[in-house]
Amino acid sequence: MTITTVAYGVVLIGSLALFGFAHPTGAASLAPTAPAPAGATVSGGGITLKSLSVDLPDSDREFPPGPGVEVVQANCAACHSAGMVLNQPALSHATWETEVHKMVAAYKAPVSDEDAKTIVAYLDRIKGAK
Repeated sequence: MTITTVAYGVVLIGSLALFGFAHPTGAASLAPTAPAPAGATVSGGGITLKSLSVDLPDSDREFPPGPGVEVVQANCAACHSAGMVLNQPALSHATWETEVHKMVAAYKAPVSDEDAKTIVAYLDRIKGAK
């Protein structure tokens, strides 16, 4: 399973949770519910969800210090662990630009143009193809 697959799943589940289970009146239910046990299913509005337990890799790795590390931590660490990023192959500057642009354009990462340039420069410095 790739981080992209996990990200799609998180976005889908979040979207369904926000929009898929509203009452016909438009008001969301505020009744507290217990977490569903793994393997449980719930259906409504033509949608069926299955609860699962997922163990994501844990990493105690940190982004190497240097120019731009604060921008990377502020913009990227919400979705990507340092270990995940540091396990990527060394990529060219142009490829890092494409990857960062994809995060903004396709996944709607709220990254300013200035921060995107800083992120690319940082990634090129720590994981750039030599």
